[in-house]
Amino acid sequence: MSGVELPVLAAGLAAARPPLSPRREVALMRRASLLARLGIAWHVAEAAVAIAAGAAAGSVALVGFGADSVIESLAGLVVIWRFADDRRHSALAELRAQRLIGASFAAVGAYVAVAALRALLGASHPESSWIGIGLALVTLVAMPLLSRAKARVGRELGSAATVSEGRQNLLCAYLSAGLLVGLGANAVLGWWWADPITALAIAGVALQEARAAWRGEACDCC
Repeated sequence: MSGVELPVLAAGLAAARPPLSPRREVALMRRASLLARLGIAWHVAEAAVAIAAGAAAGSVALVGFGADSVIESLAGLVVIWRFADDRRHSALAELRAQRLIGASFAAVGAYVAVAALRALLGASHPESSWIGIGLALVTLVAMPLLSRAKARVGRELGSAATVSEGRQNLLCAYLSAGLLVGLGANAVLGWWWADPITALAIAGVALQEARAAWRGEACDCC
């Protein structure tokens, strides 16, 4: 679509990738949508467990993790929208998808930061959540695999939106590692403050990723 300049990442990916046959391109677009649907199903279940367990334990980090899962589900929907038949070759759709994913990162960061500061300043003592610890362990294993799959497809397609959405899955793995430390410290050592501190770290990473996704920056981490 003339007159629309793609972000740096999209332009760089498109220039670096080898030419694709129409058949291969369609297959990759379908795979991108399939991976997005798989991620959505995972994150809906993950959000339900995390938010319920977090509310029961009074854990702002666990609730924040669930909120991140909701936003990641929305990011998956953005990728599915991006590769609908009438938008497959639209530069404007690519740009909008990338900006929507960046905005979703920002929403997670802002929400979690406010909730964490309230818990920290109010000296809120969460209860132990072994369900949350188990969820964090499973997520830590599963999300890097999904992230790498999306990154491969996105790079071959030259789609910054797909790569950025895959980075959200990698962020989810990082967050689950931090969540595991925070919940474990609270459960084993009674360090109540580890929970909101972990949540603040989650918020900081999410805001950094929001900036990168909005500007079209990439890394080789996924």
